[in-house]
Amino acid sequence: MKIKQRLHVEYLPIPLIALIALMVLTRFHHFGDLLHLPDASLAVFFFAGFYRKKALFVFLLIMAGLIDYIAIANGTSSWCVSPAYVFLIPTYAVMWFAGGYCSIFKSLKTADLAIQLGLLILATSAAFAISNGSFYMLSGRYTDVSWTQYFARVAQYYPPYVGYALCYTVAGLSIIKLFNALFDTRPNYEELDRRS
Repeated sequence: MKIKQRLHVEYLPIPLIALIALMVLTRFHHFGDLLHLPDASLAVFFFAGFYRKKALFVFLLIMAGLIDYIAIANGTSSWCVSPAYVFLIPTYAVMWFAGGYCSIFKSLKTADLAIQLGLLILATSAAFAISNGSFYMLSGRYTDVSWTQYFARVAQYYPPYVGYALCYTVAGLSIIKLFNALFDTRPNYEELDRRS
């Protein structure tokens, strides 16, 4: 099988090691700052969905929990850890399923990319609603706050939540498109050999 054919079958030229490394490097600081990149977990689960391997999904969930444990043990705030923490499973599952669905668009044409972008925004919005809604209902930290007040407070976190996932995903898809374009422009040496 030629390299170009293999890429179109698997679609994702980013190795799993890169996805794992991206999560490890960014998950310790969820919002990022001048010295740290924002959390890329949503994008990692989106791209992991391209592989459609349930074992990978479970592995990444365990790894995310382990990273959070290590971060909290080393001084990161445990504010987000509550009974709602378990709802990160459906939060990341939404991204994983969206990535699995987007993997059918192999051509990277503008129309396909627009569909992927739309689905990514929809999935990230659903992930935001699941993670934040469950935190509101189950964390015990908002007992005297109404849904309206809670939404007013949380609305400020929606743009970066979706924005970071979009930035990482657009960067990843751009790398894929560039990688595929490099192989599309190379001469087909097998055809040249046959002509000789």
